[in-house]
Formats: sequence, C-alpha cells, structure tokens
Amino acid sequence: MKVFRSLFLLLAFIGTAAHAKPDTPPPQEINRIVAVVNDDVIVQSELDAKIKLVREQLQAQNTPLPAPEVLRRQVLNRLITQHLELQLASKNNITVDDDTLDAAMRRLASQNGMNLTQFRAALERDGYDYTQFRDEIRKQIIIQRLQQRMINDRVQVTSQEVDNELSRMAATGQSHEEYHLAHILVAVPDAASPAQIQAAKRKAEGILEKLRKGADFREMAVAQSDGQQALKGGDLGWRKAGQLPTIFANIVQNMKPGQISGLIRSPSGFHIIKLVAKRGEQQHVITQTLAREIVIKPNQLMSSAQARKELEKLRQRVLDGDDFGALARAHSDDKVTAANGGSLGWVNPGQLSPQFQQVMDKVQVGQISEPFETRRGWAIVQVLDRRKHDSTKDYRRAMARDLVHKRKAEEALNLWLRQLRDDAYVKIELHDNS
Repeated sequence: MKVFRSLFLLLAFIGTAAHAKPDTPPPQEINRIVAVVNDDVIVQSELDAKIKLVREQLQAQNTPLPAPEVLRRQVLNRLITQHLELQLASKNNITVDDDTLDAAMRRLASQNGMNLTQFRAALERDGYDYTQFRDEIRKQIIIQRLQQRMINDRVQVTSQEVDNELSRMAATGQSHEEYHLAHILVAVPDAASPAQIQAAKRKAEGILEKLRKGADFREMAVAQSDGQQALKGGDLGWRKAGQLPTIFANIVQNMKPGQISGLIRSPSGFHIIKLVAKRGEQQHVITQTLAREIVIKPNQLMSSAQARKELEKLRQRVLDGDDFGALARAHSDDKVTAANGGSLGWVNPGQLSPQFQQVMDKVQVGQISEPFETRRGWAIVQVLDRRKHDSTKDYRRAMARDLVHKRKAEEALNLWLRQLRDDAYVKIELHDNS
C-alpha cells in the first residue's frame, strides 16, 4: 500500500492530479480540449490524470467503480468547479506564499509519520511528481481562502441564534449526539422550469427505489450524486445535530442507523440521506491556569532588546521579593491587565495565542517564565494555580455557535457554487468515446 493512500481523499477534490509518472512515454497525440471554462480550458490529460487518482481513491475505500462515462462526468464537473474558483481567486489576488505552502507540506508529512524529506522520497518512489503534488496543495489552500472570504467571513451568528440552537437541541433531547451521514443530491438549476424539476424528481425517485432494493449507497452516490461529496461516496462525516443542514435536522433525529430517508426537497434539488451511525457526547474537562503577566512594548525610545532587558530586571525584582501585581500596575504596557495587577484570570486552553499558551503551559505553579516575545511585545508570565474544570456547558455553547455557523456557511457555499457555475461560460466537449 502506498504510504500516502490517506491523501487520495484530499487530492481527489482539489484539482489536477499529482500525475503519476508513466513507465513508458505516452503515444504522441493531440491533447484535445474537453471543456471550456470562461477563458480557460480543461484538456484531456488533466481529466485523465484526475480520473486515475479518483479511481485509485475509490478502490482504496473498496467503493465499486461507476461506469467510465459516469466517472468522467463527475470528475469533469469537479474540475470545472475548481477552475472557476481558481479564476475568481486570481481576480481577488488570493495567493499562497512558499512559507505557508512549506508549512502545509510539513503537516502532511507529519500526518503520515514522516519528515518532509522522507515524504517527498515516498511520493517519488511510488511514481508521483512532487512538484505537481505541491502545486495541488497550493491550489487547495487558495480555494479554502477564497471560500473563507466569500462565504465564512460573511456568515454572522447572533447570541439569539446560539440560544435558539441550544434550546432546540435540549427540546429534542439530541444535544449530546452526533450523526454520521451520507448524502445524494439530484440538483436542479436556478430558475428551473417545471419540466426540469420533474425530470430531476424522477431521477431522484429512481435512485431511491434502487437504494431501497439494496443498491450500495456509496456506489450510487459516486455514480449519480451532484453533491460536493459525491466522489467520497456521499460521506458527510460526523456532525452534531446543529451542524446538519436545516432541511435534514428534524428528519435525521427520527432515523435509525442504516436507515435511508425519503426525498427531501430544497432550492438545490432533491436530497437522499442515510444515517450511517450515531454516538453520544462525552463530558469535557479542561485544565485551567490562573496566571498574571507583565508586558513591555518596544517603541521609538526603547528597542526590542532593551524591552527584554527591562523585563529581566522586573523578573529579578519579583524573585527578590517585590510584589508582582504592584510591578505590573506600575510598568506593564498592557493597560487592560495592568489595572488588575497583570491578572489574566482563569485561562482556558486556546484562549490565548498559541505562543503564549505554549510558554505558560511549561511554567510550574508559583514560578515565573523567562521573558518571551509576543505580538503585543515582550512578556513574562507567572502561574499562580491550575485546576480541572468541567467545561461541558461552555463547550456546548461554543459548539452550538460553531454548528450554526457551519450550517449557514455550508448552505451559503452550495448556493454560491451554483451561482458561480450558472454565471460562467462553460462548454463541455466531452464525448462518450473519450
């Protein structure tokens, strides 16, 4: 098994495949155009490479392959969407610098139990072009940033919506449960005619009938679904009740694992969902840290080195017996905490910047850190106490906010992608014998 088998899922949805190098030179032939996407084109070699990758990914998941022409259509539609997103990203000057890309590559290597050198060697040993693989990761990050700007950053969640979500979850008795779902969508275009809607409904009814007669859901999703996760067998993964699309939420809560829904109508088209499994929520206990700080900010009169030396002197004064709180009130440049003697209060994991958190976590109770640099300037932190805290209530509220945001963002993303496609000039030149 190839060491990067887990990456098939990643690459299957983010653009041209990181082409495997052929053992023998391919026949010399015209690399014909299979689709025109605005001012861009998709050529046969790009489509073939992606189909090869998707086929390997499906085989790795033991998902039956659809008919070749069906797979071509699914993959081509994904490529068209990717080209449109990358075009829009370019117009909005969304780029990814090499440092960010290098960090992403190192994370991928680490997830596969290797360093970057080993990871590259493994890819090339299995016949994959590292440069093209790296370019695909860049494209993925660009698309994520585009979606963040166009969708996620524009989705707002109010406190009332969070309260409503918590109330809804409590009322249904499902606040502690998560659902693993699979999904099939038969899409309808914007401003669809009655004939188009009826045709889509008949197709969805045909799919549902086959499923109820025992057809494999994953296979049907790969072959028939217009959803974003079609090439994953329609797998939506684990989701909290509040994270489900609104049109699914009430239906899923009344389903049993393994059960398939009826047709669900939405503006996007006709949906079919399968409840794969469900599970309960565990108690969330965190370690809180009671800490206080002194911050010295470099300025025109004080260099970074001088700020650090000033903190070293203040730290030594505390060690010699001076009161930390009094020194913080007199010298700290963070006026918010300085007013309280430098107190940060009880700090939850993730509440502060990762760099500050990392230093604080290494300080023993009663001890003071060495000076360290932060975005706010140079700092020292004293840890006064630590305790275990049941944060389940806070966790549920944070999760409720996150779930409402994700649900609204997902619905907005689906509509945005449809609009992006509808507004584009797309001409498909793919034929059955390609």
